[in-house]
Formats: sequence, C-alpha cells, structure tokens
Amino acid sequence: MVNLYEFQKALEKGNPEDIIENIDIGGPSMVRSAAKNHKDVLIVTDPGDYDELLQRLRNDDIDLAYRQKLAMKAYSLTAFYDSVIARYFSKLTGEESKYKTYGFEKENDLRYGENPGQEAALYNDPFVKGLMENIEVIHGKEMSYNNYNDLNPALELAQELGENAVVALKHQSPCGVAQKDTIYESYIKAFECDSQSIFGGIVAVNGIVDEKTASKMNEIFLEIIAASDFTDEALEILTQKKNVRLVRVNFDNETVKEEIRYLNGKVLIQGKDFGEDEIKIVTDKKPSEEEIKDLLFAQKVVKYVKSNAIVVAKDMQTLGCGAGQQSRVWALESIRDHFKNRDFTGAVLGSDAFFPFPDTVELAHEMGIISVIQPGGSIKDKDSIDKCNEYGMSMVFSKSRHFKH
Repeated sequence: MVNLYEFQKALEKGNPEDIIENIDIGGPSMVRSAAKNHKDVLIVTDPGDYDELLQRLRNDDIDLAYRQKLAMKAYSLTAFYDSVIARYFSKLTGEESKYKTYGFEKENDLRYGENPGQEAALYNDPFVKGLMENIEVIHGKEMSYNNYNDLNPALELAQELGENAVVALKHQSPCGVAQKDTIYESYIKAFECDSQSIFGGIVAVNGIVDEKTASKMNEIFLEIIAASDFTDEALEILTQKKNVRLVRVNFDNETVKEEIRYLNGKVLIQGKDFGEDEIKIVTDKKPSEEEIKDLLFAQKVVKYVKSNAIVVAKDMQTLGCGAGQQSRVWALESIRDHFKNRDFTGAVLGSDAFFPFPDTVELAHEMGIISVIQPGGSIKDKDSIDKCNEYGMSMVFSKSRHFKH
C-alpha cells in the first residue's frame, strides 16, 4: 500500500519550496515497480480498494484479473501525478513540451452522455480553478451531461459581461442576454428577447437572485438557474419546483486558457478566444457613445453564438441571436423571420466574421439597424462600407474574428 506525497495540496497553498519538496520520487518508483511485477505483488494505491482487498484475501480470491486491475490503477495514478507536475513546470516556465499531458480525476459517473446510448462521466481538472470548480447544486435533480455542457458557456458569457448580466441559453447558444441596472430588469429583457426558446433552457445570473426575480423565473420551466447567490426568499419560491436545478457559482474564479477537441485519432488544442475588440470607425458616420456600448455588448455575445452568427442588440440587451447558419445573411434573416413583429429601429448588429458581400448591410438597413460591428478583412470590405455610407449607417471594424463551432 502506497500513498504519494500530496503535491496537489502543496500546489494549492502556493509556497514554491513546499511545492518542490512535495514532488514524490521514491513513491512513484515503488508503485511502478510493484505494478510491473503485479503477478507476484499486490500494489494498492486507492484507499477505496482496501475493503475489497481484505475480503479477497480472506476468501483466497486473488486472481490475475484482479492483479491487473490494481496495476492499471497504479499506473493511472502515477501518470496523473506526473501530469500535474509537468503542467506546473510548464506554467512556471511559460514553455511547452512536445508531449502534452493532462491529468483528470473522476468526480462521478453521469446517467448518460449527450444521448441515452452514450456513456459519460464528469472529471475534475486539478490544475484549473475555473468557473465550474466547486459549483454548488443547492436544489434539484442530478446534473446531466447536457446540463454541464450548456451551463459552461452560459457562465463564461455572464462572467465576461460582468455584474448584473443575465444569460439565457439553449443548446450551447445564447437565446437572450441583457445587462441592466438590476438583475430583475436584466432577466426580464433577456426573457423578452426569445420567450419561446428560453423555455427549458439555462439562465446564468452574474449577481444575486432576489424574490422579485425568482417570482418571474418561476412562471416558466427552466432546467437550471445559476447565480452568484440566492436570497432566502428567492430560494423559498424557486424550490417549489422540484425539477429545477439551482446552482451557486463563484464568478471570481478564473476562466480556462485552453480548449481541447478530440478528433478521430488526433487532438486539437487552442487558446480561448480572449481577443479584445478594437474600435476602428470606417464609415462617414460615427456611432454615438451609447451605440458603441451596444456594439461592444453585441460583439461579446456573438462570440458565444454558433457560427455563422449575428447578434442584434439595443440598450444592452439582445433583440435576436442568429446562430449556426451556413450563410451570414441567413443568420440575420433568421432573426428577422423569427421576430416578424419586432421593431429593430435604432438597433446595432454584431457579426462573428467579415461580410463577403454587402447583402447583410442591405438587410440590416431594411430592418432599421443603424450601426454594425464586424472584424473586417474581406476583399470586398469597401462594398459593405459604401453601402453603409449610402444608407447613413455607421460601421466599426473590431479586427477580431469570433468563429465558434
């Protein structure tokens, strides 16, 4: 039986000398040696295995399969242990090895994955104290794979926008976002953006949910309400529904710096989209200060909408989120067609990528949109700029593309 030095705990305390002192040398060597000789040695590294081991010893039931299982767990532990150390030195030096190592610790099994036929589990990354770290489910059913998968971008957007932001999200894309003077007003405006899609969705609140807001939230079915906290009165209202999951979140936690995507035989790793949007006015007309606030708001939201993506906003609230279209103008058409009776006069538009043609500007003008933010970079940028000048619209280049797939 071997227990390794508690490197992770030393890492959390942050004392450099203690961190180095808690890199176990002999322990992993002993574990690996014993695991290699598993046919003759029982190597036990998990205290959770003690009871089964004792029972098997009493019953003389130590077969090769059990020995191999313990060896597997031993090598998994040392690999995990070394991966955390390697990542520590990578962060310390700012350098990357050609061997990319990640160690994840299983937190719990999930009922199933994205669909019932898929197995799934939740793992913890001990090296990252991110938004999902130590989230507290204070009411409701067990979280599912899809719950976690949708909650993550909702929290990230609410964190990026800041205090009083409310994000309504469904199937990985925002359907309503607002940032007003109060949480109540923000929720009302996020709900009004798409009162249909929010049903059965997730709401992330960067702030405290009070009684008044909880009463409005309780009027519809929501899968998850995640917030910095809830007042006692709000909890009394929201817990009346047994199926809604109430989650307490620490928005002060850091955001992860990398994204990992597994391909069939390959792995893609990229940095998070932290690109800061600049303001370069490219039209004769300049946007007002209020319009610039709305433009930057729309551009932050569009980062979280599946590409091709368009977000229409006004007064720090979304009026429509067009997601996942193969054509950019289709994304705007989907907003127009879905909200046929909505008045878009005086609104602004944010696009996740440049306009290859001026058709998006033409449609925006027809809808009453007065200002546009997009990265620029098309060989036909001038066509879109000329159209804006013709219509008396303002256009801003952000210089940052925000594809999301």
